[in-house]
Amino acid sequence: MAQALRLAELGLYGTSPNPRVGCVLVYGENIVGSGWHQHAGEPHAEVYALSEAGRAARGSTAYVTLEPCSHHGRTPPCAEALIEAGVARVVVAVQDPNPQVAGEGIEKLRAAGIVVECGLMEAEARELNAGFFARMTRGTPWVRSKIAMSLDGRTALANGVSQWITGEAARRDVRRWRARSCAVLTGINTVLADDAQLNVRDMEISRQPWRVVLDSRLRMPLNARILQNCERGNVLIYTVSHDAGKIAALEKSGATVCVMPFGKGHVDLPAVLNDLAKRGCNEVLVEAGSTLNGVLLRAGLVDELLLYVAPQLLGDAARGMAQLGELTRLDQRINLKWQDVRQVGNDLRITVKVDYV
Repeated sequence: MAQALRLAELGLYGTSPNPRVGCVLVYGENIVGSGWHQHAGEPHAEVYALSEAGRAARGSTAYVTLEPCSHHGRTPPCAEALIEAGVARVVVAVQDPNPQVAGEGIEKLRAAGIVVECGLMEAEARELNAGFFARMTRGTPWVRSKIAMSLDGRTALANGVSQWITGEAARRDVRRWRARSCAVLTGINTVLADDAQLNVRDMEISRQPWRVVLDSRLRMPLNARILQNCERGNVLIYTVSHDAGKIAALEKSGATVCVMPFGKGHVDLPAVLNDLAKRGCNEVLVEAGSTLNGVLLRAGLVDELLLYVAPQLLGDAARGMAQLGELTRLDQRINLKWQDVRQVGNDLRITVKVDYV
């Protein structure tokens, strides 16, 4: 199963909106076939593994990181393929949360006389597809906020200068997190301040993540770099403005403008996340300033923080990582759970999950 999970990780940048899945077929002590889901619309992991195994699949054990599908989508059901190949036993890491599957694949295999076991390395399998599980179970993507900061928690000088707090190795690492995400989300203030493209560079990937901008009053400049050479639909602008002229101009540039409900002084953030999920978005990487980071955290909409910490001090006059307002009681604090700490170049990358309980 560990090998199947490593194979699933090879699909990290290409399977969206599908989950990342790996499969290993074993007969006796030998691996006779293996595969992983590479791109949405292409064969699933089980199909690649069965193709590699050929006749050796009969009587084998299949180790699969996610329950084999039981429905006809863009590809035929993998449960049926395993049955037809004569697999004797299937070990599943975790049940598929997709309501179209949700145990039906396992039941179909058992009805065909195949021994099925479920739960081996379940936590690792869930972690690999946290976004897919979030979208299927709660109707919103997994939201991960990336923040580059100094050791004293500052993200920019008081005058707004922030390039560059962290080093090149950390910035390359961020691009890998962008590549695995379905969408990169930011606020219009960050676009106006940095004129960032928010795309993936220096990597060979099959798709660019959507670039999502929260722009309540449609202040997006038509010459912004994020709009240059953008593929149709790749840039999503969420607004509460009904300015038909500006909407038409932005859409002529290739952007998609989504007029949303008004919520507490800005675009309704839960509505934005729900809309992204409906578009098939599993993971969102937030790259924003302290204002939007604070709003998202206070609203309980951030699942994970990806903190890049540079070994430097910027002082108490510099800008903080998130505007949380004044807390008057300790029970108002936001608790975090340590996940990972490692050095990236000269900086630290700290991963923590947000604990709202």
